[in-house]
Amino acid sequence: MIRFNCDYCEGAHPRILEKLLQTNLVQTAGYGEDEYCREAADIIRRLCQAPDAAVHFLVGGTQTNLTVLCAALRPWQGVIAAETGHIAAHESGAIEATGHKVLTLPHRDGKISAAQIASTCAAHWEDATHEHMVMPGAVYLSHPTEFGTLYTQAEIKEIRAVCDRYGLILFLDGARLGYGLAAAENDLTLPFLARTTDVFYIGGTKQGALFGEAVVLSNPSLDQNFRYLIKQRGGMLAKGRLLGIQFAELLRDGLYFSLAGHAVQLAQKMRSAFIEAGFPFLIDSPTNQQFPILPDTLLAKLGEKYAYSFIERVDEHRSAVRFCTSWATREEAVNQLIEDIRRN
Repeated sequence: MIRFNCDYCEGAHPRILEKLLQTNLVQTAGYGEDEYCREAADIIRRLCQAPDAAVHFLVGGTQTNLTVLCAALRPWQGVIAAETGHIAAHESGAIEATGHKVLTLPHRDGKISAAQIASTCAAHWEDATHEHMVMPGAVYLSHPTEFGTLYTQAEIKEIRAVCDRYGLILFLDGARLGYGLAAAENDLTLPFLARTTDVFYIGGTKQGALFGEAVVLSNPSLDQNFRYLIKQRGGMLAKGRLLGIQFAELLRDGLYFSLAGHAVQLAQKMRSAFIEAGFPFLIDSPTNQQFPILPDTLLAKLGEKYAYSFIERVDEHRSAVRFCTSWATREEAVNQLIEDIRRN
């Protein structure tokens, strides 16, 4: 069975495994206070052109999202997000379990707009009973979105302006950030994100690392006592060097970006094959996630050899599904899928 239903099924890039083996018996300080984490943090600050940014390494995406939002929000505040956002749909209520409400908005291809955010905030403050309601305190975006779509610099700037108007923290989930940056249509960069958001993160778990996310805090107020929150929320790794080693290896010479480019290139090759075969798409995604609408008869045949994710029923005979490439997807596997698409 060839899996096209996720982008983190595989282990880690061989260079990371080799470096972990080389350093296996090295004794360092724990909890991320070691030379490997310092090296990785310096590389990230350089790539972001943000010498004053704080960089922290956490074990996974859910821990990162809830830790960042706990730092961003006061007890009576909630976070604005698309109804399809990861914190709203795929984290088992982790944010709500901290006492903060996710204030969901309707999405368009996985995205929310500055106008929607402004309208939500205006409605809150114009209500005479607003102090009895959850106050918007932050905005959560992801790039790419859960549908593989991308925000533009213009859209992020508009959202930033609304956040400034209403005193909101702007947080961008970068679990798949590399795949977004590698897309041909993308115009975001790491320096732009460091300048424009209060906090974002560079995903490792889905992009060549065994595990781990690198949080970049541009807003110094969020960094106050942030390590206390990392520990409290289960995001701190005792053997912290394992995180620093992985991010240093991925980022020091561009490996991270070349791996992301590999995934996107194969996804677009797959996309072209679906188009040539006459199949439409639920969402137009330029990244490593593709959402073709396929007949049930074809899906039954493909399901014998490939694993994909069901998204939604389109009509009596067709369903939208997700095929997902990763940094480790083999081109021969994509070629095999393409042949089976053409044959059927």
